[in-house]
Amino acid sequence: MLKLENISFEVDSDGTDKEIIKDISLTVPDDKLIVITGPNGGGKSTLAKLIAGIEKPTSGRILLDGTDITDMSVTDRAKAGIGFAFQQPVRFKGIEVFDLIRLATGTKITVSDACEYLSAVGLCAHDYINREVNASLSGGELKRIEIATVLAKGSKFSIFDEPEAGIDLWSFNNLIEVFEGMRSRIKDSSIIIISHQERILNIADEIIVLKDGELLMQGSREDILPKLSGTESAVKGCGKGLPAVNGGAQNG
Repeated sequence: MLKLENISFEVDSDGTDKEIIKDISLTVPDDKLIVITGPNGGGKSTLAKLIAGIEKPTSGRILLDGTDITDMSVTDRAKAGIGFAFQQPVRFKGIEVFDLIRLATGTKITVSDACEYLSAVGLCAHDYINREVNASLSGGELKRIEIATVLAKGSKFSIFDEPEAGIDLWSFNNLIEVFEGMRSRIKDSSIIIISHQERILNIADEIIVLKDGELLMQGSREDILPKLSGTESAVKGCGKGLPAVNGGAQNG
């Protein structure tokens, strides 16, 4: 179980402190797919980075299964069981997909083992296992390869920061299928997705809504989705046509 206690985060903006996350307390349960959503600029991505250890809170505590990980580095949090996938996956010139998956597992694995992870994210292993992780791969391909590495790592908490950012509609549809598959296989772990896409919200077990750096709502999908529709806090980007899918990454 992941628990945030009175988490706040400030940055220096032109000589003054600007509060991005404001005294947030919440619990992320085990064995769930949780979507953190809300208007752009509400603090979603910042909260994800605080959980992963990329940013450190100004105040408050983060507990993982009762252990205080607030001061842990990104590397130590990864070892403790927190995985993170960026909005824009990193390209690694000279490194092949197999090498990347092998590094993620931290153990010696066979090509056959690596192929299972690629197949799980809808990629033909034969076509990708020896591909270099460089500019020859599309945004959608990189996203799925990154998800394969998260699966290979077997993190207790896997965080995906706006996975729909910068990819086309076809790749987005494939990502939905990948997350649905992950959701069906959840056991002793949790998935946290930062998103404002309606189709991702519709596969969530629980939804957390942030606005202006504050926790607005948290609850089951059935409870939260009706409250979002038609309100000032409605999720930007929801609705038919998926307008945000091709719009690239946005801060949030």
